[in-house]
Amino acid sequence: MASSAALAPRQFTFFDSSPVKDAQDLASSPAIFRLPTEIVVIASSSVGVLVADVHGLIHVIDRKFERARGWAAFDAGRVTHMLERRGILVTLGEEASSRGPVLKIWDLMHTDKRTDGPILLRSVKVGSNNKPFPVSTIALSSTLSHLAIGLGDGTVLLYRNLDQSLFSGSTSLTALPRARTIHEGTPAEPITGLGFRESAASSPSAEDKGKDAEKSERGNMYLFIVTTAKVLVYTATGRGSGGSPQEVDEVGCGLGCAVMDKKGRYMVVARDEALYLCGPEGREPSYAYEGPKSFVQSYRSYLIIVSPPFAPSASAASATMRLFAAQAESQPSDISKVTIFDLENKYIAFASNFEGGVKDVVCEWGSVFVLCNDGKLFRLDEKPTPAKLDLLYQRSEYSLAIRLAQSLGVADSGIADIYRRRGDFLYSQGDYDGAMDQFLHTIGHLQPSYVIRKFLDAQRIHNLTTYLQELHSRGLANADHTTLLLNTYTKLKDVAKLDAFIKASSVTSKTEPGEKGEVKEELPFDLDTAIRVCRQAGYYEHAAYLARKWARHEDYLRIQIEDAGRYSEALAYLRRLGPEATEHNIARYGRALLSNLPDETTQLLIELCTGAANVAQPSASPELTNGQAGAGASYLSYITNNPAGAILTGRAFTNAGSAAAPAVTISQAETSAQPPAAATPSASQPDTPPVGALQTTTVTQEKRPSPRLYFAHFVDHPEQFVRFLEAVALYRWGQTVGVSGQSKPLTDMDHEEEADCTAVWNTLLELYLSQSAALHDQNSPLANVLHGKAVKLLSNSQSLPYDRTHALMVCSTQNFTEGLVLLWEKMGAYEDILRSYMDQETSGAPTTDEPASFKVVHYLNAYGPENPQLYPLVLRFLTSSPALLSRHTQDLVSILDTIEFEKIMPPVGVLQVLSRNHVASVGVIKMWLMKRIAETRGEIEADRHLIDSYRKETKEKEQEIKEISDPGHPRVFHVSNCSACGHPLTLPAVHFMCKHSYHQRCLSDQDPECPNCARAHGIIKDIRRNNARMADQHDVFLADVEENGFSAIAAAFGRGVMSGGRVEETPV
Repeated sequence: MASSAALAPRQFTFFDSSPVKDAQDLASSPAIFRLPTEIVVIASSSVGVLVADVHGLIHVIDRKFERARGWAAFDAGRVTHMLERRGILVTLGEEASSRGPVLKIWDLMHTDKRTDGPILLRSVKVGSNNKPFPVSTIALSSTLSHLAIGLGDGTVLLYRNLDQSLFSGSTSLTALPRARTIHEGTPAEPITGLGFRESAASSPSAEDKGKDAEKSERGNMYLFIVTTAKVLVYTATGRGSGGSPQEVDEVGCGLGCAVMDKKGRYMVVARDEALYLCGPEGREPSYAYEGPKSFVQSYRSYLIIVSPPFAPSASAASATMRLFAAQAESQPSDISKVTIFDLENKYIAFASNFEGGVKDVVCEWGSVFVLCNDGKLFRLDEKPTPAKLDLLYQRSEYSLAIRLAQSLGVADSGIADIYRRRGDFLYSQGDYDGAMDQFLHTIGHLQPSYVIRKFLDAQRIHNLTTYLQELHSRGLANADHTTLLLNTYTKLKDVAKLDAFIKASSVTSKTEPGEKGEVKEELPFDLDTAIRVCRQAGYYEHAAYLARKWARHEDYLRIQIEDAGRYSEALAYLRRLGPEATEHNIARYGRALLSNLPDETTQLLIELCTGAANVAQPSASPELTNGQAGAGASYLSYITNNPAGAILTGRAFTNAGSAAAPAVTISQAETSAQPPAAATPSASQPDTPPVGALQTTTVTQEKRPSPRLYFAHFVDHPEQFVRFLEAVALYRWGQTVGVSGQSKPLTDMDHEEEADCTAVWNTLLELYLSQSAALHDQNSPLANVLHGKAVKLLSNSQSLPYDRTHALMVCSTQNFTEGLVLLWEKMGAYEDILRSYMDQETSGAPTTDEPASFKVVHYLNAYGPENPQLYPLVLRFLTSSPALLSRHTQDLVSILDTIEFEKIMPPVGVLQVLSRNHVASVGVIKMWLMKRIAETRGEIEADRHLIDSYRKETKEKEQEIKEISDPGHPRVFHVSNCSACGHPLTLPAVHFMCKHSYHQRCLSDQDPECPNCARAHGIIKDIRRNNARMADQHDVFLADVEENGFSAIAAAFGRGVMSGGRVEETPV
């Protein structure tokens, strides 16, 4: 059994008392109450205040306390009890015609036209006629289903299913269920209180849980029975109903001192020493409130306690009592004390004394009305919540203010304001810990800056940390709060709390609506801010943890590389990322990684650009490191160890459209020849297999990044750059120098892929030549290896798509003559080859095997037959100096013979070349010159004979024309046959001057010319017309002269172009 509270409750004035006056006479109380001795019962109802008098009348009182209507409820009797639920009024009273009490039930919502009162639904006698004990108390359930009547002899009668009987439609006044006697007592223990605890009542408090709440959930209804000596509970409905009442407390009370609380949870038993609460299982926590009590009544969350009348005394302990006694002019009248006690919050909301004693208390229209024995009526109006809270603030009763606000349903923002006030109060008292406990309740309603500013000023960092932690746990922190919290951790050097904040309690799980079974994690703080602050404070481990957990790849790599310098961890993290994320981040941090982990980073770049997983790194070769200690897997050993240009020892790559992955094997001899791994830490690269391991590499066909993105990272790492480029070329396109394999044709590449391939080989050529030159200065034998790779690259232009223009620039910059010659040969620039060796000869540059002039002659013999223009160039070169001429005298003669045979240059041109200086003497070309003179003389003689024949023919033609055109010289025709049909010629006949004759019928009427000579004449006419037309096209003539010189002028004279006039056509 629960013990009573030991401390007296605190007292406040939360109700304002004011007298109620009559609407017609403001100097007196309402007329209905002027004779209080005639008033028997007062009750509240849905239609107003019900007042029953000793004459058996019931009056309905309105808000102005005027009689609205009334009716005679009991003839020649009186009303003893009234209860109203849902417009149904249950009355118990006495009539002269009945020895025992009478039960009458009225319908207040409907009016009987005969009596102008409510309709009487039922009227029955209560109890047995043999034992007419009066009714002491009644109880009615809210649903009208049960009615309990307590008698003065300790008997309790229960009417079940009352609502069904009332609304069944029966017009019989006695049609009620039979009352069941559920408890029989003795007159020594009369029934002083009844009350129903219904199943619909909720029990929000913690003490209502357990068996009591479990029974309520099963739908049980309990009836509390209070006697003067004990409290019993009867199960009216539900499980266990129908049994005998069970005693739950051995404390009883007087009549009127037992009432159910307003929520219908407990029976309140008011005794002089305390207030006891009883539940179905026994006594609940009680309240120590001493003093005599005449009756109690529940109102909202309050219990109204009325004390019996007593006379004030000047020697009373209470100052109020002494004041009453002093103010009384004569014998002081009795007074009663009315106390309003809050059962939930355990304080007195109102306490006042009323003169003359209190007859009854009624609660209606949101107020409490107190009727005194002298007929005065007082209204008690509860103060609004803000006013009550202000009173509590004035007395610093913040805890009570919080409980009161919660019980009154004040909004969360209002309750948070009370916590704020309490926090400010405790802060002003120096209780910073207690103040912070209050401010924690304001989160979500009070601006965090209000609290933060207070505790920053007071340098209460520990309390501030608590507040900021709670802000983050509720997900209400912004970036500034996160910054401040992390700074407090770092300032306090509290690594444990920092770990707990970031690693343990940094996430909250929730399920998004509409996403079944999906649980998402969210951070209660700003991630960017947390990472930034941890970095600034030097807590790189925490910053890296956050970045890794929430997939902030860039932040994680920035921390590990720029801040912590953990390059191995950063590289291992990159390996676990997807291709897209790796591509983006390696482009940013590749240079830093190469500077610290060159081989491992190069390996990752190879795998990224080729799509080949676990590509093995090249191993060192002892016989090729020249005994250099610590060389390891250097670039030089790598180059020598792969003489064929393959990036992997013993690997063969096939990519001729086959779906099978390239298999890689290493012979046992090669594996045993490799030394153990040196200082390369394998722990930082768990995904990279050891050197020489047997493995299979799969080349994916998905989109791979362009290798050009990473060229700039290798600026200071040429060795790794060569390895990277060769690996990309091999595993991406199947291309390599020195090994004939199946490479991917350019036609199968898109534009971007082709550009990448070209860029790779262009860069490789430059690296081969630059590294070869650097090693040559060191007298390293590996310079020849690189030199050979460059030559093979340039020679294999069909399968290695380098850019020739770029290669020319690179070879020229590196003075790589051999490469230049190869490129010029492929481009057909033979003249550039000859000029290169000519310049080399002229400059006196050293050569490795033979003088450059011999190479000039060699390439002339190779390319001269198809490029005749090279002979004049070489002729001029060989005659440029006496040394060259003496070295190549026979070559000169051979060149002159070729020029003459191929008619490349006229002799005059040859003479002009040879006579430009005094190098070539006449003796050198005497035989060639004599031969050319003889040939020229023969040509001149032949031309003279031809001229004579042309002149003779011309004269003959002129004579013939003269004879034909002379009319005085007749022409005799001796032709006897027709030149067309060949038959003998008969008249009419036609004769032409060309000595052809025809039958007239063999000629057309429109043809004035000789048919046999017309074709030859037409050709001549076309030639003459063309010559005449060309005479006006001066630009064509000038261009012909510039190209052919004098021969063009001579030809123009011959065609008559230079005659200055047009030759008229004369018909034959």
